Amino acid sequence: MVFCAIVLAGGRAARMDGADKASVEHQGRTLLEHALEALTDADEVVVVGDPVPTTRPVTFTRESPRYGGPVAALLTGRDSLLRVPGTLGVLAVDMPLVTPWTFRRLHQAALGHDGAFLTDADGRRQLAGVVDAARLDAVRPDLEGQHGMALRALLAELDLALVPPVGDEGRDVDTWTDLRDL
Repeated sequence: MVFCAIVLAGGRAARMDGADKASVEHQGRTLLEHALEALTDADEVVVVGDPVPTTRPVTFTRESPRYGGPVAALLTGRDSLLRVPGTLGVLAVDMPLVTPWTFRRLHQAALGHDGAFLTDADGRRQLAGVVDAARLDAVRPDLEGQHGMALRALLAELDLALVPPVGDEGRDVDTWTDLRDL
């Protein structure tokens, strides 16, 4: 089964003064490089955001209009894939503690479900997960409906397993303080 992944990297980062999160560094590497490492098992990766240098070949794209939110970005990335995925991974660029092992656990948890998503320490679903591509395609809205749609609304009809984090892997970087505290 083909595993393709979408990295969501095109948000406004309003709580980080509009910084390009993909280029922000943590432990000497950009957040995008951390995301690409987490997706090392993916056969193909599309990054929805502005192009930046990477050590791995990826496809860059942007949703139109820009800043359409995670659903518009995810589905734009889905439409930019060259391969036909069986499983589609999604990862927000601001989750540098997610690893390939995280995605292997997500794949395992997804067996018998439509997908699986990582939670944070409080049990809230994070933007790190895997979903059956055909099931995602079955619930996707039209192009106009994607813009501004909440991810929870898109995924509401899917049977998703929730996977608790190991350590801090469920933490994201929304502010400069979050980055410092990692």
